[in-house]
Amino acid sequence: MEFKHTPIMLEEVIENLNIKPNGIYVDGTMGGAGHSSKIVEKLSKDGLLIGIDRDQEALKASHERLKDFDNVRFIWGRHEEIKSIINALEIKNVDGILLDLGVSSYQLDEEKRGFSYMKDTSLDMRMDMTQEKTAEVVVNNYSKQDLEEVFFKYGEEKHSKRIAEKIVKMRELKKIKTTGQLRELIKESVPAKEEIDSCKRIFQALRIEVNGELKELEKAIKEGIELLNDGGRLCVITFHSLEDRIVKNAFINAQGKCTCPKDFPVCVCGAKQLRKSYYKKANST
Repeated sequence: MEFKHTPIMLEEVIENLNIKPNGIYVDGTMGGAGHSSKIVEKLSKDGLLIGIDRDQEALKASHERLKDFDNVRFIWGRHEEIKSIINALEIKNVDGILLDLGVSSYQLDEEKRGFSYMKDTSLDMRMDMTQEKTAEVVVNNYSKQDLEEVFFKYGEEKHSKRIAEKIVKMRELKKIKTTGQLRELIKESVPAKEEIDSCKRIFQALRIEVNGELKELEKAIKEGIELLNDGGRLCVITFHSLEDRIVKNAFINAQGKCTCPKDFPVCVCGAKQLRKSYYKKANST
């Protein structure tokens, strides 16, 4: 299957990165190079684009799409590792960073990846196909309490307890191996009118857990901000409230907002301003 990537908010990203022809830019979630292809078009031969992705199929597709450009570096890695990646390239600072969070359209459409509840396929959901943890491992090995916590924390699913109980009861009889089996269990656990929404939330929660998407997001943003040259830009696209909350809090912290109680006579929290936020309210989709 061809790796297609329809970039979200493309015009807004290009505008807000404020690209300098000879600048250094990082696409921390390169995917199929939807955003990267437009970024590199605005660079001169003296500019540089660094594309990072944990999905090897994505990098392969990006490499093919951008094969005519000599000023692109392709890095297999996670955006949480952005500081060590940039340092390894012997680059001190960059002029812009993009983080397009979440799952790509290719990953959703490719049946073997198991991201979608719309197709009956293996419970996988790995962005990095070399890692051992899959959705099947989580569903069949996590305790009822841990499953409930994952579903509620990462999916904000109100029927988390009932769904977790159903999963544990079923896996005592046979292993849960497919997305179809999981969807059927969700269907049996919630009111009919809530089936689709619950499926969306449970599959989102499992994907986040399998790939550790939120665990080091704040670290990635903080390190990204620290890497920026004066006047540099960090753009983040979020797709749900969990990501949005982490990103906004990270931006607030980067502005050095004091977190001491109001009755403290002096600041003791050590808040330090790293950068200013260009927008008071971040855009999200």
